[in-house]
Amino acid sequence: MNETAPEISIVIPMKDEAATIGAVIDAITHAMKGLEGKYEIIAVDDGSVDGSADLALKSGARVVSHEAGKGYGAALKTGIDNALYGIIVIIDGDGTYPPERIPDIIDGLSSADMVVGARLNAGAAVPVMRRPAKWFLTKLASFLSGFNILDLNSGLRAFRRDVALSYLGVLPDRFSFTSTITLLMIGDRLKIKYIPIDYYKREGRSKIVPSDAFSFLVLIIRTIMFFNPLKIFFPVGLVLLILGGGKLLTDYIIYDRLSGTPILFILTAIQLWGLGFLAELLLFLERRRK
Repeated sequence: MNETAPEISIVIPMKDEAATIGAVIDAITHAMKGLEGKYEIIAVDDGSVDGSADLALKSGARVVSHEAGKGYGAALKTGIDNALYGIIVIIDGDGTYPPERIPDIIDGLSSADMVVGARLNAGAAVPVMRRPAKWFLTKLASFLSGFNILDLNSGLRAFRRDVALSYLGVLPDRFSFTSTITLLMIGDRLKIKYIPIDYYKREGRSKIVPSDAFSFLVLIIRTIMFFNPLKIFFPVGLVLLILGGGKLLTDYIIYDRLSGTPILFILTAIQLWGLGFLAELLLFLERRRK
């Protein structure tokens, strides 16, 4: 065995995945046969009631269980916390991601801090109803972060455990875990590499609900505020300045009078810019201390 071969912990969050978890673990085991080095499969049962934990155990995974459902992100955090090895691979237990691409994902870590399986291949079965929200949130995150994000919340990715542990306290317990770790690593100027993958139709009902889109939006804005607050404050201030300036001109030219509304908009814009610059200064000083 090559002494430098990576040692890998593969974490599978699962909740009521009895229909697919056995096949997923079998496919992972088959995919890992050609790799040197140690590996383990950790299935984190997030309060399943359909026997998923027993099936995962029979398929050869080490099972860690939550007595009650805590959320997708909480399951991933439990898996990372219990992992034995330094490289973490995460993959969903619902059969939507291709386990055979795990070796390619791992190999990509030789030149990156995180490798993401991006659902870009033709025919990727992303539900039609989710595509507009997914496109908008990904484009917004790319604009605010200044990085071309190809897949914001893919559930197949690899990263180093020590990096994930440094973020564990701020990573959320719900589905926004993957989006958050992406934005945090971009904010810390770590290198992210994307590998196009297939994405298959899920068996059973998705656990993501429409209201999660709003949670993702709030998460993106909040996370960007940690690293580049002017990306938030400046555009909002600019919109208010344009609205205030337009109203000011309209009042003066058409009505030959001035009202308080445009003045309020303009002053608010100036205040937002001031807060943005102050936040940037505080972040700069904090980074200097480190």
